[in-house]
Parts: sequence; structure tokens; C-alpha cells
Amino acid sequence: MRHEGWLLPYVRTYWGRFLIIIALGCLTLLTASMLMFTSGFLISKAALRPENILMVYVPIVLVRTFGIGRAVVHYVERLVSHDAVLRIVALMRTRLYRILEPQALFISSRFRTGDMLGVLSDDIQYLQDVYLRTVFPSVVALVMYIGSIAALGWFDVRFALFMALYVFILVAVLPWVSLLLTKAKSRLSKQQRSRLYTRLTDAVLGMSDWVISGRQSQFLAAYEAEEREAARVNGQLKRWARWRQLIGQAVIGLSVITMTVWAAREYAGGHIPATLIAAFVLVVFPIMDAFMPVSDAMEKIPSYQSSLQRLREIEAAAGEYGGNGSTAAGISLEEVRRLAASDVHLKVQNVSFRYDDASPWSLQDVSLDLPQGKRIAIIGRSGAGKSTLLKLIEGALAPSAGTVSLSGVDASAIGERMPQLVSVLNQSPHLFDTTVANNIRLGDRDAEDDQIRRAAAQVKLDRLIESLPLGYRTPMHETGQRFSGGERQRIALARVLLQNNPVVVLDEPTVGLDPRTEKELLATILETMQGKSLIWVTHHLVGAEHMDEIIFMENGRVEMRGSHAELMAASERYRNLYRLDRPEAFMVK
Repeated sequence: MRHEGWLLPYVRTYWGRFLIIIALGCLTLLTASMLMFTSGFLISKAALRPENILMVYVPIVLVRTFGIGRAVVHYVERLVSHDAVLRIVALMRTRLYRILEPQALFISSRFRTGDMLGVLSDDIQYLQDVYLRTVFPSVVALVMYIGSIAALGWFDVRFALFMALYVFILVAVLPWVSLLLTKAKSRLSKQQRSRLYTRLTDAVLGMSDWVISGRQSQFLAAYEAEEREAARVNGQLKRWARWRQLIGQAVIGLSVITMTVWAAREYAGGHIPATLIAAFVLVVFPIMDAFMPVSDAMEKIPSYQSSLQRLREIEAAAGEYGGNGSTAAGISLEEVRRLAASDVHLKVQNVSFRYDDASPWSLQDVSLDLPQGKRIAIIGRSGAGKSTLLKLIEGALAPSAGTVSLSGVDASAIGERMPQLVSVLNQSPHLFDTTVANNIRLGDRDAEDDQIRRAAAQVKLDRLIESLPLGYRTPMHETGQRFSGGERQRIALARVLLQNNPVVVLDEPTVGLDPRTEKELLATILETMQGKSLIWVTHHLVGAEHMDEIIFMENGRVEMRGSHAELMAASERYRNLYRLDRPEAFMVK
């Protein structure tokens, strides 16, 4: 389905339902038309003062039948169409999730949050409207166009062709002109909404910083200016929509007048009875209701195209790095489980990497050797290449040169199964708006309550959790706001313990914590991670003396390496860095 687009695969899957929906749509309009036709006939027949009620009994029954039938058929048509479309939307969202899931390790660096939210909500919604507001109404209008002209031709072929020209204005000319006039503005409006969505998302995430800096009024002024521009473009589209509606109603009015004149002439010529004049005139209105939405449906095409383009770009970006929802080299789940159950030997051999041919090298000739149980610290300033190295180890990226392997298996080949081998505790783990127990259980969805309590006890949170009114069923609130920074990190650490993976990556987990909390958390991490291979990425040297090896990176290269004791003895630069970072260790007691 990946290379077939976002629309046609679902048409092939649900073509049977689509035919039923179109048939029900036509039946809805047919019952509405027959309701008006029989109503016109009944009004005319009743106006002739029939001898008794039996003369109009059949039209009365038909009016009731078609009146009830129209409502019932329309309800069934809506039910079936929305059921089919919601099924399609569910498949689209599942497909998008499978595209994005393999990129979870570094999705924030590749896609903007606002764009992601826009795709998940706005774009999929637009593709839902492709069927509900464009495909179904347009096909129903085409069927009714052919059917109504054919029915009218049974009475008068020349007049039917003349009316076909009227209707052709509504089903073809006006939609084409409307699309031509609004195409650029519709696309611009969609882009403006997307920018506003992204800008507002960014502002909400950084709201506290705007307030602290005292520049909230500046942001509001800029946002309102963009909003006014978007409103101006939308205003132009709405003005044309009103003109289009006026033109359409004028065509309908001319059609009614023309039908009235024709029906009167047919009666004068003795071809139809007088009771059918009103019937023919009134039937114009429901039939024309099928044609009016076509212009609006065509106007939405540029919006659909923009949504499709953005989905294709995300899909292409994911596919560029193998993020297609499947394991790159086909390594089986059994093989991954076998690796996880044994000692894992991580090797990074002469690895170099850059994101494209025009970019500078992020890593150059980096090597690591991490047998099971070894602990290393990777230190360096921002931009030194630490994050890129982690992505290579986690299998999110494949090296441009060299190899990254776990017990001889290429890391990039493990792909989306890497979380079963390597656990990650980063500086801002996400805590969901659910219970404490559910947030810990994320490490192992099959974990029993006893296992969750044991993990909480290991990270020294059991007493705190048990002191809460609801204990482990206590809600975390959004992003875990009920708890402090150190407590949130301990909950994330409990997740890692439940995963019980042989390799653990600590991506600056103590950033933003006060020195005492940082020290306590680090002690807990080292205590609970006995026997596991640790890769601790940091920008300072607190706890470095507990590592087996320290690797100092700069400009994508390894500048220094060795144990804490070795570097303290042999490197003046390291001693100075350690003195700056840990001055209390050099204080004379």
C-alpha cells in the first residue's frame, strides 16, 4: 500500500460498500424527487375538487411513503458512508503510526511537533472528506444527471437536451471555474493554517519562556498579524463561495421558469394533464440539490493535494532511513529474544557518519568496545557527536562507514526490535496522563502488580507512592506534573528495570536536577543497573569515577579515553575539566 498512495487502496478494499453508498445516495435523491413530484400532483388534484377522497388516496399514501422513505434512506446512507469512511480513517491513522513508529528515537529532530499534530489531525481529516464531500456527492450527481435527463427525454428529447445544458453549468462549468479561481488561494489558506498550527504549538510549549521574557505581547501581535492575513484569504474564498451560490441559484431559478413554461406548453398541446404541471416544476428542486454541492467538492481538491503531499513527504523521509514499519534485514523476533537472553557484546568499529553528502561529518572513525557489564561515560559539549552516536547504537541510523553490532548482529538490521535489547533513560521521559502503575507498566505491558511494586521499591519510590491516597492508582496528571523532576526520572527508571534489557543508555538523565537529587538518582541508577552494560552520555563529570571507561568527544572524534584514574594521572586537560565540574573534590579539608 505504501507506494499506491493514500486513496486508491481503500477504494479497492471497500468498493462494495462504496457502490452501496452511491446507490443509497441516489435512492435518497430519488425518494426526495418522488416526494415533490407526488406532492405537486396531489396539490393539483386536490385543487380540482375530486368527487371523493378515494380519488386522491393513492397520492396521499405515496406522499407519506416517500416522505418517510426519504428520511429512512438518508439515515441509512449516512450510517453506511460514515461507517466506511471511519474504517478508512482508522486504517490511515494506523498506517501513519507505523510509518512514524520506527522514527520514534529521533522523530523530534526530523519533524516539527506542529507538523506532526497537523498531519495526525488536519490532514487525515481532509482525506476523510475526500470520500464524504467529494467522491460520493460527485458520483451521485453524475448518476442523477444522466438519470434525470433520460427520464425527461422520455417526454421530450429536445427539451431534455436543452435542460442538460442548464444542468451542465452546475455539474461541470461552475465547478471548473470555481476550482480555477480558488486553487491558489485554497492552497495558500491550507499553508497558512498549517503555519498557524505550528506556531501556536511552539508557543504553547514555550509559554512560560514567553511570559518570563516579557515578550508575550510581541508574540501575540505577530500571531494576530498572521491570523488576520489568513482571515483575509479565507474572506476572499467565502466571497467567491457566496457568488458561486448566487450563480447556482440563478441557474436553478431559470431551470424552474423553463420547466414551468415547458410543462404549460405540454399541457396546452394535450401531451400531459394539468395535474402534472406542478409535479414537473417541484421535482426540479430536489434534483438540483444533487448538483449544487459539486462546485464545493471541487474547490476542496487543492486542500486534499496539500494533505497528500505532506503525507508523502513524511513517508519519504521515513523511508529514506528504512522507517517503513518493517525490520530492515528481516531479523526475527526469536533471534532478538535470544540475543536479549544472553550476554550482549556491543562493538562500534571505525564508525563515521554524516546525514548527507553535503553535510559535514558528525562522527569520524569512532570505536567502542562494550562487553556485557561494562560501563562507559561519553562526555562532550553540544554538537560533539554524542546524540548521533546514540542513534547509531540504537539502530535508528546506519553508519556511513564502519559497523555497529550487538553480538555480531548489525544494529541497523535489528531496527524496530532494538527496544527489546537496549533501554533508554533520557533527560525528559514522557509520563502519560494515567495512573502511576500504568506509567511504570509501560516498560513491560504484561507486568504483574507485584513486579511493578518491586521496580518502584528498587528505585526508592515505594514509600512515596504508597503514601498517596490512591497509591499506585494515583493519576500522574499531564506529563507527570504531580511529581518532581527527580521523582519523574525514578518512575522512568522503574520502566527500564521492568524492561530488563542487557544494555542501558543514559542520555543525560540528571539534567535540570539539583545537585543533591542528581547525586541520589545517580547512586540509584548505578545500584539498580548491576550487571548491565551502561552507556552514560553526559556533558559534565559527576559520577565519572564510577565508570569503567570515559570517552571524551569533540567535533565528532574521540579526543581522550581511559578510566577516571588513568585520565586524572595522565591528562592535565581532564584534571582541569574535573576541577571545574567538581571543585569540592579538590577542596582542602
